Amino acid sequence: MSRTSLLAVSALAGAMAWTTGAALAADVITLGAAVSLTGKYTTEGEHTQRGYDLAIDMINKAGGIKVGDKTYQIAVKYYDDESTAARGAELAERLILQDGVEFMLGPYSTPLTKAIAPVTEQYKIPMVEGNGASRSLFTNGWRYIFATLSTSEQYLSGAIALAAETAEAKLGKKPEEVTVALAFENDAFSQDVRAGVMDDVEKHGMKIVIDDQLPRELNDMAPILIKVKALKPDVLVVSGHAKGAATAIRQIDEMKVDVPILAMTHCDSADVISMFGGAAEYALCATQWAPTMSYSDDLFGSAGDFARLYEETYGLEPPYQAAESAAAVQVFADAFERAGTLDKEAVRDAIAATDIQTFFGGVRFDETGKNVAKPMALYQVLDGQFKVVAPSAFAETEAIIPRPAIN
Repeated sequence: MSRTSLLAVSALAGAMAWTTGAALAADVITLGAAVSLTGKYTTEGEHTQRGYDLAIDMINKAGGIKVGDKTYQIAVKYYDDESTAARGAELAERLILQDGVEFMLGPYSTPLTKAIAPVTEQYKIPMVEGNGASRSLFTNGWRYIFATLSTSEQYLSGAIALAAETAEAKLGKKPEEVTVALAFENDAFSQDVRAGVMDDVEKHGMKIVIDDQLPRELNDMAPILIKVKALKPDVLVVSGHAKGAATAIRQIDEMKVDVPILAMTHCDSADVISMFGGAAEYALCATQWAPTMSYSDDLFGSAGDFARLYEETYGLEPPYQAAESAAAVQVFADAFERAGTLDKEAVRDAIAATDIQTFFGGVRFDETGKNVAKPMALYQVLDGQFKVVAPSAFAETEAIIPRPAIN
C-alpha cells in the first residue's frame, strides 16, 4: 500500500505547514499538529507524522467516520516545531487562532508536549498525544490532554526487575549486591525514566555507583564510559532519545566497555541494528509496543499487520513512536463517533470515556488523562533482531545475561 496523502506546502514565518488527508472532500475534520521535522528530534518527529498519516489514510479509505447523521474524512494540518518548545507553543496557538483547529494531535517528546498543553488548556482544545510520556504532564489538573502511551517512569522498570530476577543465576550476586550506573539526558522525559529506575533500584536494595547527565547535544558520553570502565557496574542504564541511544551503542563499542547488562530507551527509533550491526547485540531496550504482541483491531488488524503495512508504505520497520501515534488518531475517530457531534466539550468527554482495544494495545484513560490499559515491554537485540524478553506474557525468548565481553 502507498500513501495517497495530499500535501499542500506553504512557507509561513519560517515554519512549514501542510494538510494531509482527504483535504478536498466537502466534509472534513481537520486536526492540528506541530511535529519535529527538523532539529534534534527529527527522527522521532518523522515517525510521529507517519503514524498519524497512516491511520488517517486507513480511516478515510474505509469510508471515513460517521458523526451523527453525517460522514466525515479526516485531515491534519502540520507545522514543523523545529524541536523547540517555544516554537511548538507558538505554532499550537497559530493552529487554534489562525487556522481554526479545534482538535489537536500531540508533538514528539515531553518538553514539546509540556509547552503545547497550556495552550490547548487555555483554549479548551482536546489533545490526544502519543509521545509525551513524562508523568509531570498529568499532575497539573489539565483536562484536555490524553496520552495513548505508558508514562515514562515505567520505561525501564522491566530492566531493573530482570537484573534482580537473574542476579544470582547469571551474575553470581544477590540482588542487593548489584551495582548500577545511570546516564540520562537532562530533560523531563529522561529524568522521569531515571526517577522510575531509582525507585526500582531502591526497591531491590541495589547500589548506584554512577549517576551522570548526558551532554546537552547527546554526542559524547566518553567521560561517563571511562567511569564505567573503572567502576565496573553490573548494569548501565541510558536514556537520551534516539541520538543518545546511537551515541551510547557507538561509543560503548569503540571504547570496548564491558557491562553485563545494558538497558536504554529509543533503540528502535535510533535504528541501532541497521546503524551499528553487532555493536547493538544484547542491548535491552524499552518499548511501548512490538509487532509480535497479541493486540488487534478492526482498522489495522493485528500488531503484525500494522508493522507490515508500515514497512510496505515507508520502507522501514515501525518503531513504537509510529504505533502510539496511529493509536492517537484512532482514539479521536472513536470519540467523534461516540460523541455524535463535533462540539469540543462533548468530544473531550467522549475521549475521557474511551475504552477500546487497538493494534497498539488497550486504551483507557484515568482521571488525569494517562492510559492505564497497557504495559511497557522490553526488547533485547538478538541475532540482529529485536526480541521481546519481558513481560513474560509477551516474551518471545529468554534474555541473554550477561552480555558477552567485547573483544
